[in-house]
Amino acid sequence: MDNKPVTFQFISEPSDVNYGGNVHGGSVMKWIDQAGYACATTWSGNYSVTVYVGGIRFYEPIKIGEIVKVEAQVIYTGSSSMHISINVFSRNLKQPTFDKKTHCIIVFVGVDENGKKLPVPKWIPETDEEIQQEKYAKRLMDLRTQIEDEMKPFL
Repeated sequence: MDNKPVTFQFISEPSDVNYGGNVHGGSVMKWIDQAGYACATTWSGNYSVTVYVGGIRFYEPIKIGEIVKVEAQVIYTGSSSMHISINVFSRNLKQPTFDKKTHCIIVFVGVDENGKKLPVPKWIPETDEEIQQEKYAKRLMDLRTQIEDEMKPFL
């Protein structure tokens, strides 16, 4: 199965503004979820739901009026889960290159009309970069397990 990135591009709007005059982090998180959903649903062929968003890293603010590019790509699949790498870039309209502004991994699960998990097609890394991405996703899975164990007394 082809694992091409799903890419959204658009101009950030005044309605995306935060109190500091830049794009609100909540807007960026919404774009991340939308691109992740499109990627996961395309990969699985089924409706997919977000089950985990972790480690969102905001590197630099996005300015209102910049072109935003959100790229989502499968980097690991379990039996029903899909780990999607999301990178958010932006650029001034007068500049030719995009700068990375945000990164995270988001996990989706394909589900049926009753919300029951469905199997997803297996993603098999082929290039060195893809193999590294899969290793990255597996390391993050181990870290999530550790974090969940730490959180149990507080839930």
